[in-house]
This record gives sequence, structure tokens and C-alpha cells, in this order.
Amino acid sequence: MKKNISVWVVDDDESIRWVLEESLAEAGLSSRSFSSGEDFLKQLKKSKPNVIVTDIRMPDISGFDILKIISEDYSDIPVIVITAHSDLDSAVSSYKSGAFEYLPKPFDINDAVSLILRAANQSSSEISFDENNTSTKMIGKAPAMQEVFRAIGRLSHSNMNVLVTGESGTGKELVAKSLHENSPRANGPFVALNTSAFVADLLESELFGHEKGSFTGAEKLRIGRFEQADGGTLFLDEIGDMSLELQARLLRVLAESEFFRVGGLKSIKVNVRVIAATNKNLFELVNKGIFREDLYYRLNVMSIEVPSLRARVEDISTLAKYYLKEASNELEISPKFFSEESILLLERYSWPGNVRELINLCRRVAVTAAGQAVSIDEIPINRGQEPDLSEKEDWSKGLSEWVTNELSKERHRPLLDDVIPIIEKTLIYAALKKAGGKKLEAAKLLGWGRNTLSRKIKLMEIEDI
Repeated sequence: MKKNISVWVVDDDESIRWVLEESLAEAGLSSRSFSSGEDFLKQLKKSKPNVIVTDIRMPDISGFDILKIISEDYSDIPVIVITAHSDLDSAVSSYKSGAFEYLPKPFDINDAVSLILRAANQSSSEISFDENNTSTKMIGKAPAMQEVFRAIGRLSHSNMNVLVTGESGTGKELVAKSLHENSPRANGPFVALNTSAFVADLLESELFGHEKGSFTGAEKLRIGRFEQADGGTLFLDEIGDMSLELQARLLRVLAESEFFRVGGLKSIKVNVRVIAATNKNLFELVNKGIFREDLYYRLNVMSIEVPSLRARVEDISTLAKYYLKEASNELEISPKFFSEESILLLERYSWPGNVRELINLCRRVAVTAAGQAVSIDEIPINRGQEPDLSEKEDWSKGLSEWVTNELSKERHRPLLDDVIPIIEKTLIYAALKKAGGKKLEAAKLLGWGRNTLSRKIKLMEIEDI
């Protein structure tokens, strides 16, 4: 079956075309490459491939233009979008334009081939939506954040309920806003409520509203959050703290799309999409009898896990620079920037408060830092939260002493020829052990592609763990 699969690659980067051609040929697939969108479209009028792989940004025609043409005239051909611009807008736009999948560069070539095979064996979905520009800024090139972007993109045509999980401060409300702004309900209201900020009686009134005189202090009619969000999205944060009684009322609204105000006798119909968020393990709460199982499954139609800042270290530098610039603009002062040493400190800090803590740090630094360059001493980090670097320093000192000793000897070949294989072998063993023997995960930990790791394992004759 593989031999009958034809793949066309459209990318102005010759190296990308070459790598894909070689890998597809090795997988038994026929391929054809185009350096420009115009050449590709001319050939498309003569014959059709099974799968199209296209870059987004090219000199003559964009990948989105190609997607539009494919969706209108060749909707049966799945299109995989590859791009170096791994942001939320690119991901969402790709899915909205009808892409089968979105693949940010750099990508693992084995993953790409596997994805192409999956695309060839499935019918592409016909997706047609209005373009909605998101005003929400989400930043992240880390693999964990790319998964969040993909999930938002895939849900861009959906009204289903979503459960967003993650530690406090990771940006769960930001994800909820992005889901709303990139959904068919984008023109409707987005209403947010932190359910842990109210006691049970007040929360009931906040959610469902109350009639005048329904209880002491109810001096006038109050419209609740569900009515405010009618036709749009209601974001319920910290849903795990809600009482069992209110959980039962919430379940009824989700099941029947209607409710009664507190003290009311008239049933009120609403059309609301609910996005819930929690930093707790709801499934554990279900097992403990603290959270209703039926409500859990009503909310968890689709789930998105927002990674901690510790799990996306490669994004810290970009986030820090962005929020420091934003804070400087807000204060209307000259732009400030972090020194290289400061960035290194930020990257090794544990960030218990996640992105929220980083934002607050940037705002404080914008006010307190003396000059434009923020030095390491001007960063208000709790030093007790920094990792213990003594072991790293001892290791570095030991390596330095060993190198000095080796260089004092008479050598017949370069020192690096002996050192690098030892270091790489040690790193590979440690990464494989950490990843439970999974090569793709180990490669990501080391910052390599899977092919690179596999090649080194073979050369070094490393046994599987």
C-alpha cells in the first residue's frame, strides 16, 4: 500500500525538501518537491497526490493560500502544514484553513513520516470557519506548549465543553480565552468566574442570579453568570473547590441548558459553552467522593493540560523578554532587557508561581532596576528556591582537574576524541533511563532528533534500557 502513496512537498527551503524526499523514499513512498507555490499549483491541475506537505511562509504564495485552494477545489487531499513560526496564531489558522495537522520546525523526521502515512490513510475533514483574530497573546515553542496550541486549533470549530488543568499561574484562563476567541462563539460574551472566591450561598447567586427579595440583602434582581454568558462561553476557574450541592445544580444546567434563579419560579433557558479549570486532580476527588463523577464526565469532554514553566524552560527567555518589554511600555519608560547572566538565573529557577510569577517579576524589575540592562543582583528571586548547584560545580571542577592532568601527558590524538564519546554515552544512558527506554522522549530530553539518537546508540553499541 505504501508504494501507491504519492506525497508532494512544497517548501522554499532546499534542506527540508531533501530530508523529506530521502526519508519518504526510505519509507517506500513516492514524493515530488516544489520550491515555489506557483509551480506546485500548475502541476496540481495535471495530477493529484495523496498527501500535500507545505510550508506556511514562502516568497511567492503562502501556505494558507495553498490551503484555501486545496479546501475549495481538492478537499479530499489532506494537507500537513510545517512552519518555523510555532505560535498559536499559526496553529489555529492552519486548522481553520483545513489542515490535517500542524507540524512546527524543527520536527522529528520519523514523526513527520508517520504523520504523512496517517494522513494518507484517513479522509481529510472538511472544515470551514470564519477567520477570528485572537487578541490573546500566547507564547511558546516548547513541545508541551505546541500540544496546547494544537488542541486549541483542533477545537476551533467546536462548542464542546473543555476541562483545562495545570498548576496555579500557568495561564489556564489565557487558554480558555483563546478557545473562546477561536471558536464559533467568538462574537458572543466571554464570562469568567473564580468559583473559589465565593462561599457556597454567594456562589449560587453568582452563577444563577437571584430574584428581588429572595434572601436578606437581595434588594434587586441579579442576573447570574450563566445568563451573562448566553450565546458565548462561561469560564469556571478552580472548579474542584465547588460544593457537592452546587455541583448538582451545575450538572442540571449542563444536561438540560436551563436553570432557576435563586428564589425564582420561572425556568431560564441558556445556550452556554462551559470551560472549567482546576489545579487539582478531579479524578482523585471523584474517587474520594468530593467531586461528582457524572459532572466530571460532563466537563471533561475534551481536556487540555497547561504545562508548568519548569516543563518549558526553553520558553523562559522569550517570555521574560516579552513581559519586561510590556511592563516598560506600560510605565512609558525606556525599554529594559535582561543580561545573559540574568536569563541563565531565570532559566534555572524553579518558578513555583509559574508564568504569573514571571510576569510579576518583570513588572517589579521594570520599576526597580537602575539601568536598562537588568543585572543578576536586581532580580527579586527567593534564593532559597534556586536549585543547589554545588554538585554541578563539583562535577565541573573535577572535569577541569582531569582535563588538566590529561593535557600534561603525551597524547597521540586530540583530547576531544576521547572526551566527547564518554560524555555523550553518559548523557544517552541517563536520558534513556529517565525516559524509561523510550528513544523519542530521550531524544527530546537531550535536544536531539530521534534519528540522531538512534545513530549514536548504534555507533556506540549502547544496549537498550
